[in-house]
Amino acid sequence: MTSRTRIHRPRQQTAAQAAAERAKQAKFQLEKPSLKQLLASGDYSEPVTQAEYWDLRKAIVCLKGLREAAGLSLADVAERTGIDRAAICRLENGTHENPTISTLNRYAEALGRRISFRVVDVGG
Repeated sequence: MTSRTRIHRPRQQTAAQAAAERAKQAKFQLEKPSLKQLLASGDYSEPVTQAEYWDLRKAIVCLKGLREAAGLSLADVAERTGIDRAAICRLENGTHENPTISTLNRYAEALGRRISFRVVDVGG
């Protein structure tokens, strides 16, 4: 079994950004707001449902498979799309939680594909 070396890169934040994040976390711990209150505050964006998340992940896994089948590296796709190689890596690994439609379209176009949406029954 091979082991992977993980490289931790510290977040780049100003002192003001770090202080604002700590204040937000402390407020959350103190008040324990409901989801409705969080959304109304404007401090948090709407959450993505698990079904929405997995639909997106399936599409991204498909794009990654097409990239690999075409023998393209992340650097190749980055050059074709103008998207940073690290951003494409985060997208493929699921750490980019909410990519834009434009980002997905640019990735697909780099592979000679296009993104298509369809409406399906909730149960299917």
